[in-house]
Amino acid sequence: MADTAAEPRSNGTSITFTGVTKTYGSNAVLHRIDLDVQQGEFIALLGPSGCGKTTLLRCLAGLETVTSGEITVNGADIARVPANKRDMGVVFQAYSLFPHMSVRQNVEFGLRMRKVAGPQRTARVEESLELVGLAHLGDRYAHTLSGGQQQRVALARALVTRPRALLLDEPLSALDAKVRVRLRDEIKAIQTELGITTIFVTHDQEEALAVADRVAVMKDGVIEQLGAPEELYRRPATSFVAQFIGESNRVPGTLLGDRVNIFDTQLPVIGAVGLREGSAVHAFVRPEQFLLSRLIDQARPEDRDARPGAGTRAVVVSSGFLGAQRRTVVRLQNGELLAVQHSASECFSVDELVGLRLAGDPVAVERA
Repeated sequence: MADTAAEPRSNGTSITFTGVTKTYGSNAVLHRIDLDVQQGEFIALLGPSGCGKTTLLRCLAGLETVTSGEITVNGADIARVPANKRDMGVVFQAYSLFPHMSVRQNVEFGLRMRKVAGPQRTARVEESLELVGLAHLGDRYAHTLSGGQQQRVALARALVTRPRALLLDEPLSALDAKVRVRLRDEIKAIQTELGITTIFVTHDQEEALAVADRVAVMKDGVIEQLGAPEELYRRPATSFVAQFIGESNRVPGTLLGDRVNIFDTQLPVIGAVGLREGSAVHAFVRPEQFLLSRLIDQARPEDRDARPGAGTRAVVVSSGFLGAQRRTVVRLQNGELLAVQHSASECFSVDELVGLRLAGDPVAVERA
C-alpha cells in the first residue's frame, strides 16, 4: 500500500518567507528575507557568490534551520518539519547519482523509499524518463551518460515523487555552454507543462532572465529587487541591480529634479532617493540606449566642440560583429570608453568620428 506521499499532488503550492534570518555564530548570512512565491511560479534567486541565495534554498528544503522568521508552504509553518517530510524535489549542481544503479533504478529510488506499489512505481518512472527525454536510456548505468544526460536523470528523480515544489541549486553550472542553454530551456518547458512551483538558484544572469517569471536579485543576504526580468533590466531599483543585470556604461551626469542631464540630454531617473538637485551622479546607461550616427565633418572632438544636436562626439575604438547586432566601443574627448550596441547593418570604422546621442529611456543613478 502506497502512503500519501505517493499520491498525485496539486502543483498549486505557495511558499512564503517572512523575516527569515540565518546566522552562523556572529556571521549573518540572511537578513530578514520576505518573499512570496505564488502557486506554479518560477522564481530565480540571482546574485554573486556569498549573497545567501543557496542558504535561503537550503532553509526551505530543511537542510538548514532558520535562526528567526518563518517559512510557510500553503499557509502551514514547516519550521519543525524534517527535510524528508517536506516533500521538496531538490536538484543540486552535483548529480549525486548512484553509480551501481541504472538510470531507471536511480529514478525509482525515491518511490521505493516511499513504498509505492510496483506497477504504479514502474509507470511513474517511465513517465518521468519520458518527460526528460531519457526513456530510451533507462537501462544504462548513470556513469556512462554525458553530463547533460546525468542532470536530466537527477531532474527526473526529483520529479518522479510529484513534489510540492522543485528546488534547483545551480543545476547547470557544471555543463558546457551549449548543453547549458539547451537544458535550461527544457527545464522551463517541463516546469510550464507541469505547473510546478519552482525556485532556481543561479549566479548566471542570462540564465535567470531566460527562464524565470520573477527574479530576486540578492546581495549580502538581502533582496535588492524582486521583479519580472524585463522590469529588472529596464527599471533597476539600485545601482547594484543596474550593474549586475545586463551590461551598463557608468556615465557622469547632473541631477535635475527627477531627471539627469547627460551630454545635454535630460533622462528620467530611477533610484535618486536622497540625492539633491544639482548633485553630481553616475548614471548607468545600457549599450542599446546610445544612438550612433556617422558625421560628414570628421574633425576630432578636441579640435571642434560642435555637437550634432543633443549629444556629443566620440571616436570609434573597435567594432565587433555579434550576429543580428554589432558592439562598438567609442572614446569620448575625456578618454572614457563607452560600449554601444546597435544593428549589425550599421558599420563604423576604427578612428571614425561619430555622433553619440541617448535614446531617452530612464536610467538608474548613484552619487558620484
